[in-house]
Formats: sequence, structure tokens, C-alpha cells
Amino acid sequence: MEINEQLLKQLTEVNGIAGNEGRVRQLFKDSVADVAEEFVQDGLGGIFAKHTGSAEGPRVMLAAHMDEVGFMVSQITEKGFIHFVTIGGWWSQVVLAQQVTITTRDGKEYRGVTGSKPPHVLTAEARNKPIDIKDVFIDLGASSKEEVESWGIRPGDMITPYIEYTRLNDTPFLLSKAWDNRIGVAVAIEVLKEAVAKGHETILFSGANVQEEVGLRGAKGATHMIQPDITVALDTGTAGDTPGMTAKEADSELGKGPQVIVYDASMIGHKGLREFVVDIAEANNIPFQYTFIPGGGTDAGSQHQALNGIPSIAITVPVRYLHSHTSVIHEDDFKNTVKLVNAIVQKLNNETVKEIHDNV
Repeated sequence: MEINEQLLKQLTEVNGIAGNEGRVRQLFKDSVADVAEEFVQDGLGGIFAKHTGSAEGPRVMLAAHMDEVGFMVSQITEKGFIHFVTIGGWWSQVVLAQQVTITTRDGKEYRGVTGSKPPHVLTAEARNKPIDIKDVFIDLGASSKEEVESWGIRPGDMITPYIEYTRLNDTPFLLSKAWDNRIGVAVAIEVLKEAVAKGHETILFSGANVQEEVGLRGAKGATHMIQPDITVALDTGTAGDTPGMTAKEADSELGKGPQVIVYDASMIGHKGLREFVVDIAEANNIPFQYTFIPGGGTDAGSQHQALNGIPSIAITVPVRYLHSHTSVIHEDDFKNTVKLVNAIVQKLNNETVKEIHDNV
């Protein structure tokens, strides 16, 4: 499989925090317009492309999420600095001295940098403590509140990390913002195209939810709308292959394959579906990693509780430096995630779905 780096660049560089995913949604629609029978969209903005392989087949939901972690303008000071609230989970230390983009309601973009008190004025005690994120601000180079307001910036505007997609030194490692979870969106796009080309025995809904980073919110409405028999969350997970990390903190390595989430803070992966996925991976010699993430969750956490209970699982791409400006993935993990989810779709039909439901 040759990866579409132009698509990955577009998906990661487009801006979209929870509650403001419109640009990502449009990019997804443009990317699959040639293979989608129709698009279905929930009231919060989750978008899915539908393709019918068999009108009598099971309803299958493949769901990434469109939103990235970021910030929102909360206040403009009299001297033109920006205070903000976090949208999604951030550690204050990775927020300092980073470039950001503020997007106005009219779509205009303004570049800024995060700042705080310099170390020269801090006490020895203060230097040894993590900075409180409420003490971080954004400098736009403005001189007054009036100047900032004249640009159209107002409370509620989206703030996103700024970094350009790049391949690290001609290696398989890819650097960008927003791998969480634009790589999941890329998987949803590639799997849909493959399913249409090869044929399948399902009613397939492949797309992405909104507002995952603020509590798996969008998945609730989307799952209710689609009413699937099986759901697969396509997301990212923590990598544990950097200095100082222990296997208890994170148990996956980049380049060793997609993660099959056995347990996380939002759900226990459905036993029958997990065994179905693992059997497919092993039969097709697709590398994968069993993963436990007790400190995080995916949209499968909302999906499996919907309706009367839906067999659900999360299949994720391991990422270094999640929830920062500079996250890193391995291209082989993306390729093998696409390969595994393609194989799953090819195997799903009324008979296998019944077997999954019965295996609890």
C-alpha cells in the first residue's frame, strides 16, 4: 500500500477542535465523494459515508473522530493578549513557547505564540514547579484589545497548534499536529475506498464523530443515528518506546502494528469482537499489539453503551507525544491498520456478526 501523503498533510494541517470541526468534515466529504452512496450527519456534526454491499447485511460503523486538542479564546486583555481555555487534555509544560493559530468566525487565521513569565523573574521555588496553564497567554503582536477585535477575534474562537507535516529525515516516522485523530480519519477514508472496490456484505458507514476529546460526546448521537450491529472506533493510542517510559505506563511500540485495545478507562473491548479481530490479524499475518490504556478512552466507550448495547472495539495507531504540537507516527502502523480493518470488513456478514454477538 502506497500512502497518500498529500491527504495526510491536508488532514493534519486543517484546523478543527471539538465543537468546530467544519473544515475537517468538508475535507472528509471531498475525499470520499466519488465512492459514497450518501452522507449521513448527526445533529452535532458527525459525518459518515454510507455504502451498501448487501442490503440485507449487518450495519457496520467505522468511526474515527475529527476533533483535535486545542484551545478557545476566553478573554482579550486591554493590551491585546489572549487568555484561553483548553479544549481536550493538555499538560501545561508542552503548551509553553509554541506557535498557535486563531481562526475567526469568518475563517481568517492569525498566528500567535504562547508565553508566560520568563525564568529570570521566577523564584527558585517557582522554577521547580510546572506552570499552571491558566498563567499561559497568547501573544499576537497586537498592541491593544481594540486592535485584536478589529481583526474579528472574539471569545469562543478556535485556537489550534501550528506545525507543518513532515517526514522525519527520510525515515518512516511522520511528524505533525493532530495525528489524534486525523490518522483515524485517513483510515476511515482508505477502508471505505477499498470496500467499495472489492465489494462487501455489509451496510457500511465509515466516517468520524465530533467532540471526542471532551468526553466522547459526539459518538453518542452518531451511534443512535446509525444504529449499527457492530462498531469499530478508529483512533490513536499511546506509544511506550521513548526514553523513561515503562511498560506499565504504555505497552506499544511504533512500527509494531496497530493496537487492539483490550481495556481502557472507557470500556472493556467486547470479547467476541476482540477474538474475531485477533483471529483475522493472525490469519492474514498482520502485525498488531494488545494494548491496555487505563488512563484514556475512545469513542467505543460511548458506542458500546448505546441502544441495547453494541459489540464494540477500538483499533488504534500508536503515537508518540500525544496531545502536543509535535506528535509522531510510523507509516507502517497506518498501513497495517488499514490492512486489518479492510480484512475485518471483508469478513463481516450476517453469520459472523451473529457469532460475535453470541460470544460474550
